[in-house]
Amino acid sequence: MTDTRPDRLTLALSKGRILDATLPLLAAAGITPEVDPDSSRKLVFETNHPGLRLLVIRASDVPTFVAYGAADIGIAGKDVLIEHGGADLYEPLDLGIAKCRLMTAGLPGAMEAASHRPLRVATKYVETTRAHFARLGRQVEIIKLYGSMELAPIVGLADVIVDLVDSGNTLRANGLEPFDLIEQISARLVVNKAAQKMKHAAIDELIDLFGGPAAQQRAS
Repeated sequence: MTDTRPDRLTLALSKGRILDATLPLLAAAGITPEVDPDSSRKLVFETNHPGLRLLVIRASDVPTFVAYGAADIGIAGKDVLIEHGGADLYEPLDLGIAKCRLMTAGLPGAMEAASHRPLRVATKYVETTRAHFARLGRQVEIIKLYGSMELAPIVGLADVIVDLVDSGNTLRANGLEPFDLIEQISARLVVNKAAQKMKHAAIDELIDLFGGPAAQQRAS
């Protein structure tokens, strides 16, 4: 259940790359956890703000925690939000951090080589991938993977992959190339709809902190 006290918020943070980019953003907003999340096994962290605590969880779980009210507000990548659906969340702010691209990629000529049959696509973004190729009118067979995505085209498991691309170095190192851009990705602030109504003052204050000069500098 969402904590209904007007002076108490729970903020869910994504582990990994987004957490590393979010901690300096929190610090710039004057928010510091009681202990360093990178050096602790804890999952719940009090902060120097009595009205704010942090949850550090898997990125893919952030939308679910926020949608069901276990957290009032969360920070997650746009890729995770697209896959989740997002209809049950408010998305008031693009934080402009953890930027990358969601793309199709594969061995050179892979798309054309499979033009006579359904395209085999390896990805963890099943719903996003299905929607993308439906818009293109292309039949696909989706193979769900959770890691080592670049290996799939090399060993013949899939024709192409759908995955996040940052510099493209990993693709090039494995002889792959990017094809179609599906979405520009960055970390977004999302809010539970009930919490927005019951705790709007506290949430608006937090959004203002994230949307101030420090956040705008990172977004530029």
